[in-house]
Amino acid sequence: MSCEHLVCAQCAGPVVEGRCASCRAGRNRLHQHGQGGLPPLLIAIILIALLFFTLTLRHLYGA
Repeated sequence: MSCEHLVCAQCAGPVVEGRCASCRAGRNRLHQHGQGGLPPLLIAIILIALLFFTLTLRHLYGA
């Protein structure tokens, strides 16, 4: 979610501009929420690499 299209209930301005303390707090809350995790594309690449590695080991050792 982004704050580009949100309107502040306090000052009726766009939240992305941060005109009042309420706008700035909401904008900061939205931007902090998405940080700290791995991107979904990176997770998918890791899973595909693990699958490939597992299949290669099964093929080499004939299990």
